[in-house]
Amino acid sequence: MISIVDPIQPAWAHARRILFEPFSARKWFVLGFCVFLAQLGEGGSYNFNGNPFDRSARGSAPDLTPVTTWISAHLPLVITLGVLVFILILALVALFQWLGSRGDFMFLDGVARNEAGIVEPWTRFRELGNRLFRFRLMLLLATLALLIVCGGLGVLIALPDIHARAFGTAALTAVLACGGALLLGLLAIAAIGWLLRDFIVPIMYHRNLGTSEAWSVLRRELLPGNGWRFAGFYLMTFLLWIPAVLLILAGCCLTCCVAILPYLSAVAFLPIFVFFRCYSLGFLEQFGEDWRIIQAPQAQP
Repeated sequence: MISIVDPIQPAWAHARRILFEPFSARKWFVLGFCVFLAQLGEGGSYNFNGNPFDRSARGSAPDLTPVTTWISAHLPLVITLGVLVFILILALVALFQWLGSRGDFMFLDGVARNEAGIVEPWTRFRELGNRLFRFRLMLLLATLALLIVCGGLGVLIALPDIHARAFGTAALTAVLACGGALLLGLLAIAAIGWLLRDFIVPIMYHRNLGTSEAWSVLRRELLPGNGWRFAGFYLMTFLLWIPAVLLILAGCCLTCCVAILPYLSAVAFLPIFVFFRCYSLGFLEQFGEDWRIIQAPQAQP
């Protein structure tokens, strides 16, 4: 019987064993660095504020004539700079994805073996990290293509209302059709990302497989008949993150936001990240002894 509750207590016990039995500042800082690397591969969030068609609460619009005139006069330069900035941003995102892919395996290895290292795991997981990076890069490009296609179609559909500076039938159709397609696409990509982090990476690590082979193992050996159990796992993960977020907010307040700085946040809240890594591994090992990734603690002499 696959349970979403049973792995919680063993996950916390292993996290406590790694971090507190005995306590080692070096292990905290090394594992925290691995968490920091892994988090570099995670995406951010976008905030959209306001209605672009609503001008009632903005007062008088600023005069943008000089700006538009300058842009029109230097259009090739503006386009060139825009393309260069876009390429630079894409290159930085790809770099973070590459570092994060290697960091995922380093952190997983440290949790599974109750060891902390940087140089040796960095070298050992070069091939697996590169395989994961290639898949993540394709996922990133798919996300970018989805945004461009849905955004472009939305603008084309809403073009009459954009010219009329009104929110009418065309704009509403664009929001419902393209916005709905974009939302569904982003949810699908997010689900792929969650499965990739929680299960594909452990499968790749445990069996030394590429991403395609790991997805095949997930579909063939784990998902059949257990789809609702995986959905329950993510529901429980969401519920467990609620007190975790409250603890993170409390820690940020107590440290005057110092604890949210890059890398320091990974060290300060390391027990939370180790616990959730252990929780996914504990859920996975319920599928059989062959899926036991966390090594049993060695008996004390």
